[in-house]
Amino acid sequence: MSDLLMEAHGLRKAYGRTEALRGVSFGLAAGERVAITGPSGSGKSTLLLSLAGILRPEAGEIRYAGSRLDDLSETARTRLRRREFGVVLQFGQLVPELTALQNVALPLMLERHDRTSADRLARGWLERLGASDVAAALPGELSGGEAQRVALARALVTSPRIVFADEPTGALDTVSGEALLVALHDAAKEAEAAVVVVTHDNRVAARADREIRLVDGMIA
Repeated sequence: MSDLLMEAHGLRKAYGRTEALRGVSFGLAAGERVAITGPSGSGKSTLLLSLAGILRPEAGEIRYAGSRLDDLSETARTRLRRREFGVVLQFGQLVPELTALQNVALPLMLERHDRTSADRLARGWLERLGASDVAAALPGELSGGEAQRVALARALVTSPRIVFADEPTGALDTVSGEALLVALHDAAKEAEAAVVVVTHDNRVAARADREIRLVDGMIA
């Protein structure tokens, strides 16, 4: 379909003799919210990381905005993630030596924004996500919910076209997880960004426009 922002066809990925993806095809429209669900080991995270350009599938193709994502070099895919994709992993993966503010500003600094504008945008996102009070804290000083809010701010600070989130509420209690989920969808809707989220949580999946269930590396 020509109106798709991203589409994948026949993706295959194996780890040794274990096939994580077995011919998966996927389409994502601009602004759409998609939940990828399924049992542990079904290939959910592998699919998300492939779509985000972090993993390269061994077969099949991924097209983003009309171009082949899987044919790009590692450098080009990294640049694309900094500019047009936002990625939130389960445990945040913040840089431990940087403050929360510096972590959020990092993608902008890597794209050669000046420090003043990068910090201004980073502070703005921390404030919008209710984390402005931890701007000066190091990751080791943050609670799980605070760290995930900082990671979400970092994913959104570049105004991405797609946000990829891998179990973003998996390490959080019910209240913190619900608050983060609301913040994710509200911010993405405001920015007109698409969202692809991997989850085991039925509440997370229920907020999506569409759910894709994987079983043994295939769409069920």
